[in-house]
Amino acid sequence: MQRAIPSAVSSFFSLAPVISIAPLLAALSLSGCGSDDDNLQSTAAAPLGCTQLAGKTVPSSAIGLPTTGATVTAATVMPASGSGAQATGEYCLVSGAISPVDPAAPQIKFQIAMPTNWNSKIMMFGGGGYDGTIPAPTGNVPAGPSAQLTPLGRGYAVFASDSGHQANALGSEDASFGVNDEAMQNFNGDALKKTRDAAVYLIDERYAVKAPKRAYFAGGSSGGREALAVVQRWPQDWDGSIVLYPAWAAASLDLQLGRITRALAAPGAYLDQAKRKVLLDTVLASCDALDGVADGLISNVAACNASFDPATATLNGTPLRCAGGADTGDTCLSDAQIAALNVYNTPITFSYTLASGETQYPGFNVYGADLGIANPSALQPTVTTLALGKSQPASPMPATAPYLSVFWDQWIRYFVTRDPNYNSLSVDPQNPGSLQARISQLTGLQDVNKTDLAAFNAKGGKILMAHGMADALVSTRSTEQYYQRLQATMGASAVANFVRFYEIPGYGHAVSTVFNASWDSLTTLENWVEKGVAPPAQIVADTAGVPGRTRPLCQYPTFPRYNGSGDVNVAANFTCASQ
Repeated sequence: MQRAIPSAVSSFFSLAPVISIAPLLAALSLSGCGSDDDNLQSTAAAPLGCTQLAGKTVPSSAIGLPTTGATVTAATVMPASGSGAQATGEYCLVSGAISPVDPAAPQIKFQIAMPTNWNSKIMMFGGGGYDGTIPAPTGNVPAGPSAQLTPLGRGYAVFASDSGHQANALGSEDASFGVNDEAMQNFNGDALKKTRDAAVYLIDERYAVKAPKRAYFAGGSSGGREALAVVQRWPQDWDGSIVLYPAWAAASLDLQLGRITRALAAPGAYLDQAKRKVLLDTVLASCDALDGVADGLISNVAACNASFDPATATLNGTPLRCAGGADTGDTCLSDAQIAALNVYNTPITFSYTLASGETQYPGFNVYGADLGIANPSALQPTVTTLALGKSQPASPMPATAPYLSVFWDQWIRYFVTRDPNYNSLSVDPQNPGSLQARISQLTGLQDVNKTDLAAFNAKGGKILMAHGMADALVSTRSTEQYYQRLQATMGASAVANFVRFYEIPGYGHAVSTVFNASWDSLTTLENWVEKGVAPPAQIVADTAGVPGRTRPLCQYPTFPRYNGSGDVNVAANFTCASQ
C-alpha cells in the first residue's frame, strides 16, 4: 500500500542542469532556440481578455530550449477573495501544456495566475521531491508569513509547472519518469527555462507588454536547487531568487541518502519514535544552554556537534547507550542504533571520480533534529514523513520507510539502473561497481554546483538563502559548503554584494513543530533589488513550537545568543554571535 504524501512534502527536492539526448538530435529542427529575450516575447498589439487565452498556442520559436510548442488548455476568470493579508484580487487562471520533442515523453504541464491588477512583475515557484505536480500559483514563498500578502495578492503574475511529468500515487517520491531521456532532461532543469519562456509569452499576450519589469524565483529543497539552477544557467532571465534548504548537490545527496539508508536497514539499527524522543531529550539536556539559555532550541549547533556523543551522553544521570550495547528497550539506544546515527552525522566520501567534481557530501545535524517523534500537532505527520518515517528500510522498500530511503530506492531503480525490480539496498554508494559510470554521469547532470555567478551579480541580481539547522533531509552543512565555495570563487566582498545566507535554529525540512519558521523574504528581496536597500537585520518568527516567539535571523556562521535578561521569546533579547 502506498502512502499519501502530506502536502508540505511538495517543498522537497527536484533536480537540475543539462543532459545530452543524442536520440533526439535529429528532431531538433522541430523546435526553436531563441537567442535573446527579444526572440521570446509575444507580438500582441492589444491586451487579451482572460477567456481569449483559451486555446492560445506558444510557438516553439518562443521557447529557448527544444519543444514542439505549447497550448493553453483552459483560461478561467477567478473572482477576488479573502481580506487583509489573505486577500487576492481577481485573476485569470491559465492552464497549459508544453509539448516534447520525443513523442514518448510526457508534456510539461503548467499554470499561471494573472491578476487583473498586475504589478508588472512575475514570480515562478519551484517544485518538490521528484515533482510531478504543479505548485499552486496562489500559494506563498517558502516560509512566507501569513500576515503578509502572497505574491499573487501583491499583484504578481505567478506560475509553476510539474517539471515535465505527472506523478503516480507515490507523489513527490515517484521517479518512474526517469526511464525517458527527455523527461529526465526536463526534470533536471530544462523544464524551468521552458516553463518560464512559455509563461512570459502568454503574460505578454495577456497584458500586451514587451517584458515584465522584474522576475523572481522562489523555492525550497528541490525548489531551492531550482532557485539556484535558474541563476546559474539563465542569469539574464531573473532579478532575484529566494533559496530555502536547497538540495543543490542532488545526485551527491542521493548517494549520501543511500549510505544512510543502508545503515538504517542493518539489523537492529532503526530507531522507533520512542527512541527518537529519548535521543532528542538527551541532546537538549546537553546542548540547549550552549546559546546562553535553556529554551527548547539548540542554537549553537556547531558547539553541540563538537561535544555531543551518543555513546557517552547521559540524561538525568542515566546513559543514553543501553547497558552492554544491546537493545534493552525504548529508554536507551543500542550500539547498532548509535552506529547508524554516526553514519547520518558523518560525510560520505567518494573514492571514484564524479562528473560533477564532487568528492563528498556532508553529514547532517542529526543530534538535535526532530527525527519524527510522536506529537499531537497537525504538522507532525509531515515532519515524521520527511525524517525517519514509520518503517525500517527494506527490499522491497516500504512506502512508510524514511522519505530519504524511498527517494534513494526510486533513484536507483529509475535513474541509475532503469530496472523497476532492482534492489537498491544492494548498491554500495561508495563502491557501486558496474553502476559507477552511470552514477558519475548523473552527478554531472544533477549537481547544480556552479559557483561563478558573476553574470547574475553584474546585472544586479540578488539571492536570499536560508536553511534550518535541524534539517534531517537536506544537510544544512551542504548549504554552508556552497556558500563557502561562492566566497572562495568570487571573493567575500563580491558575494556580500548580492547574497545573504541565514540559518534558523530548530527549523527542520520545510516544516517543524519545534520552530516553524515564518520570514518575509519577499519584501526584503524586493527592497534590495528594486530600491537598492541591502537587507537590514532580519527577524524570523515561530508559528508552531511557541507560536509568536521570534529570533534574530542570523547570517552564517553566527547564531542567536541570549543576552542574559529579558523575555526568551523576543528576538531583541538575543544577539547574533560567533563561537
